[in-house]
Amino acid sequence: MGKKKKKSHVPFRLNIIFFVVFLLFATLILQLGVVQILTGEAAQEKVNRTENTTTTIPVPRGEMYDRFGRPIVVNEPLYSITYTPPKGVQPEDKLKLAKKLAKYMDMEFEDVLTTRDLKEYFFLENEEEVRKRVTEEEAKGLDNGEVYQLQLDSIKEEEVNSYDDQTKEIIAIKKELDKAYALAPHVIKNENISQKEYSTVAEHLSELPGINVTSDWEREYPFGNTFKNYVGDITSREQGVPRERLEYYMSLDYSRNDRVGVSGLEQQYEEVLRGVKEKVQYTTDSSNNIVDSKVVRQGSRGKDLVLTIDMELQRKVDQIVKEELISAVQQAPYENRYLENAIVVMSDPMTGEVLAISGQHYNHDREAGEELVSDWSHMAVYNAYAPGSTVKGATVLTGFNEGVISPSTTVYDRPLKIKGTDEKSSYSTLGPVNYLSALKESSNVYMFFIAIWMGGAHYERNAPLDLQDDTFQRFLYNFQQFGLGVETGIDLPFEATGFKGDNPGPGNILDFAIGQYSTYTAMQLNQYVSTIANGGKRLKPRLVSEIHNPSRVGEGLGEIYKEYDPTVLNTLEMNEENIERVQRGFREVFLPGGTAYNHFRNVDYNAAGKSGTAETAKYIPINGGEDTKVVNTENLALVGYAPYNDPEVAFSVIVPYVGNEANTPINYKIGRRILDAYFEIKEQRAEEGIDKNLLSQEKNEE
Repeated sequence: MGKKKKKSHVPFRLNIIFFVVFLLFATLILQLGVVQILTGEAAQEKVNRTENTTTTIPVPRGEMYDRFGRPIVVNEPLYSITYTPPKGVQPEDKLKLAKKLAKYMDMEFEDVLTTRDLKEYFFLENEEEVRKRVTEEEAKGLDNGEVYQLQLDSIKEEEVNSYDDQTKEIIAIKKELDKAYALAPHVIKNENISQKEYSTVAEHLSELPGINVTSDWEREYPFGNTFKNYVGDITSREQGVPRERLEYYMSLDYSRNDRVGVSGLEQQYEEVLRGVKEKVQYTTDSSNNIVDSKVVRQGSRGKDLVLTIDMELQRKVDQIVKEELISAVQQAPYENRYLENAIVVMSDPMTGEVLAISGQHYNHDREAGEELVSDWSHMAVYNAYAPGSTVKGATVLTGFNEGVISPSTTVYDRPLKIKGTDEKSSYSTLGPVNYLSALKESSNVYMFFIAIWMGGAHYERNAPLDLQDDTFQRFLYNFQQFGLGVETGIDLPFEATGFKGDNPGPGNILDFAIGQYSTYTAMQLNQYVSTIANGGKRLKPRLVSEIHNPSRVGEGLGEIYKEYDPTVLNTLEMNEENIERVQRGFREVFLPGGTAYNHFRNVDYNAAGKSGTAETAKYIPINGGEDTKVVNTENLALVGYAPYNDPEVAFSVIVPYVGNEANTPINYKIGRRILDAYFEIKEQRAEEGIDKNLLSQEKNEE
C-alpha cells in the first residue's frame, strides 16, 4: 500500500487574509505610481510654488511755468535711501537691518522718537524677559494686540531712558523701516544726505537686503511765496494720501505714502501732475524670497503746466498792493484800525486768462518775528464783499434789458424817502441824470428808479413801496449773466459765490441795485467787467493755458498735450448797442467830471470802468467774545479795463473795512499803479523784443 499525501496546515481563512494584504499593497503601489507618473510634476510645482505681486514706484510730479516759460514750481533732485521689504519680513529682521544700516548712515532722532518707540526696541532686545512680565491670568481673554500693549506697559521708562545716541539712531531707522509696505519702495531718508554717506551705503548694498540708493525730489519755488497760495500744497511722504479719501486714491493706483495735491493748482490738476508710476512685477517663492522681477510698465514723470500768470507783473502787483495797504493804515492808524485786506485781480478780458492775483493782509496784532503784511491771495476767490457802485453797469443794462429805461430816460437825482426807511440818496444831489451821467457821476437815485420801475411801482415821497414778487429774481437773473452771484468757473478746487439774500424787502432791493446788499469776490467782479469790456461774452477765467508732456532734463518744455482755448460760458442776452452805451459810460468815469478822473488824468492808455463805495458794518467781538459792537466802515472798490477801444487788460480792486473818516482813496491808487505797471512792462518788453511766443526759449538754451 502506498503512503497518503501530507495535508497543508495553513488554514483557508489565513490564505484569504494574505490575499487581501497582497491586494492592498498592490493598490498602494499602483497609487504611488500614478502619483509619481501622472501628477508628480504638479505636486513638485506645488512644493516650489511661486507668487507674482505687482507694485508701483512713484515718479516726480510735473512742474509749473508762467506764461513766458519762467519756472514757478520745479522739482529739486535729492539723494535718497529707500527700503523695499520682502513679504513676511519679521520685526527682528528689520532690527538687524537697522543695526547694519546705522553703521553707514546718520539718522535724525531728536523730536522723532516717542517713548513707545523706545519700548518697542526694548521688547525686541529683551523679548523673553518682557513676555514673562504678563502672566497667563492677566492675558486671559485678551487678543494679541492687547497682550502686547500690556507687555509694553510693563517696561519702565527708566529702562529705556539711558539709550545712547547710536542706539537711538538704530531705533529711528527701524521706525522708518516699519513704515514700508511689502514690495513697495519706501524713502528712509532724502534730506541732508552727503555724497560720502550716499556712496558708503551704495558700497554695502549686498549686505543690506531691501536697501537701495536712488534719487528723490522736493518741490522748489524759484519765486518764493509769490503766487504760492494758488500753486497750492502737496502732502509729505509722512502724511501720504489724506485718510478721509484713502479708498478713492487707492482705487486710482496710489500708494499710502504717495504725495498728492491738497490745495490750489496742485489739487486741481492732480491727475496730470502725478505722472505715470513705474509698475514692477515681483516673483516670490513659498518662503517669500524674491526670485525674479520685471518692469511691466515704464514710468514717466508728471506733465507740466504753463500758467496764464505773468510772474513779473504778479510781483509788481503784490508790491503795489502791499505798499498802498501799509500807507493807508499808517497815514490814518485810528480811522483805519479795521482795514486789513486789499485784493486785486488782473486778466485778459478777451481770453479769460488771469495775469495776476494779489491779496495782502495787514497784521495789526502781529507777534514778534511776524511780517507786517502777509500774502493772503486766496481772498480773491474765497472772500466776498459788498462791491458798491461798481455794479451799476449791470444795473443799467438790466434796466435796458427789462425795458424800464431807454437811452433818453432822465431822472431828477434827489433824496428819496420811502415810508418806514431812512432817506436814500446819492453822495450829493446831482439833478437831472440819464444813464450816461448816472454812470459817470455814480448816481444812486437813477439805479433806485430802475429797481422801482422793474417792480412795477411808482415813487411817492413818504409812501410805502410795493414791488412785484419776482423783482429780485429778475435782478438776479440779469446779474448772473455777468458772473455776479454764481461761480466764475475758474480752474481751482473751490470758489465762493457770495451772499445773495433770500426774498429781500423793497429797501434791500434798492440797495442791491447800487451794490449795497449782495456780496461778490474780486474774481466775480473781474469777470463782470471783462464781460462788458469784450462786448458781452462771459469767459471762463483760467490759470492754466497749456499742459505739456514731460521732457528730458535740460530740454525745456515737451510737446503740448492739451491747450485751452477761451471758453464762453454765456453771452449776454442784451442788446449790443446798450452794451456799447454802458462801455461809453464806463469811459466817462475816467474823463473830466467822472469819479475816477482825478486819479487817472494824464495817462495815455485810455482806461474805462467804475468805482464803488459800500457802507459796511464791521462786527467787533467784545467782552471776551460774548458780545459784539458794530463799527461803520466802507468797502472801496474799482473795476476797469484798458485800452477802452481795444481792451487787453481788465482789473478789479476791493479794499474792505476802510474807515469812514480816513479819506483814503486806496482803491484808486492801487488801480492807477497796477495799470501803469502793466503798460510799463509791456513797453519794456516791446523794446527788448520779448514775446509770449518765446515761451521757454531761455530754458531750452540753458
